[in-house]
Amino acid sequence: MKNFISKRLHGKIKGTPFEISIFILCIFLLSSSYVYADSKRQELDKVVSIGGSITEIIYELEEAHRLVARDSTSTYPRAASMLPDVGYMRALSPEGILSMDPNLIIAEEGSGPQETIDLLTQVSIPFIKISDGYTRQGIIQKILEVGDALGVNTKAEKVAAKINAELMDAESKSNQYSGKRKKVLFILSTRGGKILASGTNTAADGIIKMAGAINAIHSFNGYKPLSDEAVTVAAPDVILMMDRRGDHGSGGEELFSMPSISTTPAAETKSLIRMNGLYLLGFGPRTASAINELREELYSD
Repeated sequence: MKNFISKRLHGKIKGTPFEISIFILCIFLLSSSYVYADSKRQELDKVVSIGGSITEIIYELEEAHRLVARDSTSTYPRAASMLPDVGYMRALSPEGILSMDPNLIIAEEGSGPQETIDLLTQVSIPFIKISDGYTRQGIIQKILEVGDALGVNTKAEKVAAKINAELMDAESKSNQYSGKRKKVLFILSTRGGKILASGTNTAADGIIKMAGAINAIHSFNGYKPLSDEAVTVAAPDVILMMDRRGDHGSGGEELFSMPSISTTPAAETKSLIRMNGLYLLGFGPRTASAINELREELYSD
């Protein structure tokens, strides 16, 4: 605060000594209010984290000792999976969360349903939604918002600076690639023989671009089913999917035998990349590493 006053106010404040004293007092009180607010947030020691990237950020900030529960998407780091699970972030039940007796809930944008959020706020539990953006700037903003929610702004600024440098380095390497950019089709699901794929303005779209590739689908936002004709027209060089169990994905041979996929360049070269979903699409502290890994998979030849 002394440095702030000396740099910003020296030679710029004009008036009587009394007026100057009042001005400086106002600055001091304003600063004190921020410090008080941070200290009060730091006292919140029963935190429920909703969203895999939010939980990762809390661990990165070394504030995990304040967590009492997490949602089912919060599977990293391994220690997080040992916490009580309050359910899927988009299908939260108030009973599960309230049973943890939290005094703060930090949730990724898109968490819900709204009825649960409304009920939790009615019982005076702070419910803080964190913005989600699929860019380097979006990740940095997310870190700063989580830090603010926990009252550890200074720590968050340091972590954000480190992550920002890693992301800038990863994106720089992607931009330096001089070969032909590959077209990538991200498939979220093949359930029932229907291909559910990513268009623009999604985490998949963001990571594909940050890795130096082209999203093969750019005619719509979000995730939508694709017709066989749409897949043929898209002509992806590579198929990108999450590496997970269940009926959301297909094995390589099964995938490339699908009529819509079998005619694509990706099928000709059997180009399929699978990566952990949270790692690939989380847009959190590990995203720089995910960018580098995806780029290497895409352009290793």
